[in-house]
Amino acid sequence: MELDDHLFRREAGRMVAVLTRVFGLHNLALAEDVVQDAFCRALEVWPFSGVPENPSAWLMATARHRVIDVLRRERTARTFAPEVGRLLESEWTLVPMVDEILAGAAIKDDLLRMMFSCCDPRLREDVQVALVLHILCGFGCDEIAAAFFTTEAATYKRMSRAKKVLAGSKQLFDLSNADCAARLSTVQRVLYLLFNEGYHGASAQSAVRADLCREAIRLVLLLLEHPLTAIPSSYALAALMHLHAARLPSRLDAAGNLTPLVAQDRTRWDGALVARGLQLLNQAASGSELTDYHVEAAIAAVHATAVHAEDTDWSRIVELYDLLMTLRPSPVVALNRAIAVAERDGAERGLEEIRAIANAECLIDYPFYHAALGELEHRCNRHAVARQHFHAALARARNAMEQRFLQQRLDACA
Repeated sequence: MELDDHLFRREAGRMVAVLTRVFGLHNLALAEDVVQDAFCRALEVWPFSGVPENPSAWLMATARHRVIDVLRRERTARTFAPEVGRLLESEWTLVPMVDEILAGAAIKDDLLRMMFSCCDPRLREDVQVALVLHILCGFGCDEIAAAFFTTEAATYKRMSRAKKVLAGSKQLFDLSNADCAARLSTVQRVLYLLFNEGYHGASAQSAVRADLCREAIRLVLLLLEHPLTAIPSSYALAALMHLHAARLPSRLDAAGNLTPLVAQDRTRWDGALVARGLQLLNQAASGSELTDYHVEAAIAAVHATAVHAEDTDWSRIVELYDLLMTLRPSPVVALNRAIAVAERDGAERGLEEIRAIANAECLIDYPFYHAALGELEHRCNRHAVARQHFHAALARARNAMEQRFLQQRLDACA
């Protein structure tokens, strides 16, 4: 019998977070071992007794017995979390303390605190993302390596080094800390990158990883449940994720090929996610804060509310990209803006905007930079030039999906 993947992803993160509050960040490996023991026990028992009515409670109860056993055996041999250390000294307080922490009332706070701990500014951004995936989402090193186009050995080494950095903190990040606001922007950025990796990342396996998108949405919604993190930018980030996730059912056709936005079957878009995204965007409008998440969500909303591709308000999208360029200028944003200009004003104008991109050399290894040039040259009936660009794009494709898509565009220029 195999444990349900979604159950494992959800419960592993919850359990590791709450057990780390007991053991301390310096004993993170111990918390992970206890969680693994609970899941192994489930694999042994459930095939014969059946999956319990409340599998989450069963797993937590199993972990509770193991936690108490570990604390009794090792409380004199090792130090645990400073915030609970005094309560571990007596048998009278040990068990009630464990029961109170594992009761569930504070588990969401523990998840948030763990997320903030993973986003330690001493760690590189890509390592922070990998830690969130590993600790909070239950992804193994092999899955993370596949998602980020690296080797399992390199990922394992990165995880080991990162956990040593976390161990220096002893306890989970305190949300009442004065650094909470600064750390929150890092958390938001990590969740944004996690979602993007699922939506259009560089994975060698697939150009679309819906599981990464789901995990990013699950974690961003935690930000909306705490008064210190439920700020307009968090609502805007959640809106952006929901509006993009609504399009996931049509990003691939029946054969598993990538489908560009203008060619997607909009009847397959998830109407409930669109509605929720628009609601979140409306909630993000409170206050005076305007972030790049607000603008990106607004762009996604323009697409989401166009019944047909030809109904898209490209003038509004170009205006929003102009605003995004003032908030977060980058070659990729400039490329997306140029594509929007091409839709509004024609292919020649789009090409002019692409050629005017500052630091365009940063895009030289990005396959869709060359694909955009090829597409616009194709529209201008310069098919030989278009083919050159599509050949350059194809040479840089990161997975089979991208290869098939770009080969189709190359064939269209024949």
